[in-house]
Amino acid sequence: MERYGLIGRSLGHSRSPELFAPIFAREGLTRAGYTLFELERVEDLPALIAAHPDLRGLNVTIPYKQAVVPLLHGLSAEAAAVGAVNSIRIQEGRWLGHNTDIDGFRALVDPHLRDLSAQGGAVRPRALVLGSGGASRAVAYVLRELGVRFRVVSRSRERGDLLWEQVDRTVLGVCRLIVNTTPLGMWPRVDEAPTLPYEALTDRHHLIDLVYNPEDTLFMQRGRMAGATVENGLVMLRAQAEAAWRWWHDPPAG
Repeated sequence: MERYGLIGRSLGHSRSPELFAPIFAREGLTRAGYTLFELERVEDLPALIAAHPDLRGLNVTIPYKQAVVPLLHGLSAEAAAVGAVNSIRIQEGRWLGHNTDIDGFRALVDPHLRDLSAQGGAVRPRALVLGSGGASRAVAYVLRELGVRFRVVSRSRERGDLLWEQVDRTVLGVCRLIVNTTPLGMWPRVDEAPTLPYEALTDRHHLIDLVYNPEDTLFMQRGRMAGATVENGLVMLRAQAEAAWRWWHDPPAG
């Protein structure tokens, strides 16, 4: 049997098993399985792998995307550039990390950038990235790659360009693409949302929430009420699953 899985601290929200089931069926793997492994500490990863010798690959979620890096034997070029991992290939005693958030966010953001560019003419859209964790690093990597200017909002001056209390109407007036990379609003704490002056949003704004459970977050609802275009992280999640499968079985060079 081939086993794959997800590691994180709280995984009740995860839809990963249902995403990988059709991949297993497509590949003809009738005995493959996908398991959710909740770890209290990232340092428990070696014991987990030792206890499951049939493990071939793992996905990584909050809060271990950065913390897992020192435990690995190597990284892909993308993971090294981002400094965060969300997919681990287990092969011949070696654990190699990759970042499929990059692939997923490329797929998610592309139509939004095309629409924003059409609205702005020659003016390139600017983005506001909410949060400074592992997912934020991947989002920043893609935006930089695409030539989109952006600012990162964080609780720490060392990790972001802006503190949360500095995000005002002027900032939202300039940044018409807003990406939530924080877990705010994720099930079961669905009554939470990033603190923003939502009244400053317009129908020219695009809000992307990387949260996918619930599918309609409070962040999205508030954006929609202001006329903004909104989308959750499901497109990204599906693209990540396919990218993880490629990494586990046909990893890119680097």
